[in-house]
Amino acid sequence: MSKKKAFALRINEEMLKAIEKWASDEFRSTNGQIEWMLMQVLKEHHRQPKPKDKPSDKK
Repeated sequence: MSKKKAFALRINEEMLKAIEKWASDEFRSTNGQIEWMLMQVLKEHHRQPKPKDKPSDKK
């Protein structure tokens, strides 16, 4: 799993309420919903992060 970094996000109250409602409808946390939304936009614009290579199991 990738390392997560915390940061403050300023968002207007109405937008946050809408995201909280959407998150609840999708059985996600508000943070999880925001992460999901950001990833959808990154994918749509072909800017998603590249997966890190898994260490090989060579012995």
